[in-house]
Amino acid sequence: MPVTADLLRQAMRHWTTGVSVVTSCADGICHGMTVNSFTSVSLEPPLVTVTLNKQTRTQALVAKSRVFGVTILSEGQEAISERFAGRQFEAENRLAGLETFSLVTGVPLLKAGLVGLDCRVVFEYPMPDSVLYIAEVLAIQTGEPGWPLVYHNRAYYQLRR
Repeated sequence: MPVTADLLRQAMRHWTTGVSVVTSCADGICHGMTVNSFTSVSLEPPLVTVTLNKQTRTQALVAKSRVFGVTILSEGQEAISERFAGRQFEAENRLAGLETFSLVTGVPLLKAGLVGLDCRVVFEYPMPDSVLYIAEVLAIQTGEPGWPLVYHNRAYYQLRR
């Protein structure tokens, strides 16, 4: 049986991930989106990877500016995840009304997150529907301590000990 996009999507629902928001700016326009296709790939040098759909505003901004920020969300931030996924808040500026800060590149990071990473693209790998970016982490700021927001099989969860 050939592996289709739907079959892979169904299989990957069994992979539990954290939830993050990727933000970027270019020409005075900022935007962001919820992603779970984010991970570290190297400690020396400090590199992370994220994959963004080519049809998104965020991907267009990253392609133009070559920088992005990643905010790792904490438990209880489902509404922020939904907002940046475009499910509950499809305004032109998803960042409107949220507290943000910036580090090196000026990209906005969400103040309420567990940690913010400021990144500069060093490699990109175009695919038919998306682009995989590998980026150097230029700066990191840790927020309030807490537990991460977790996503599994199209639902949010909290970690328990």
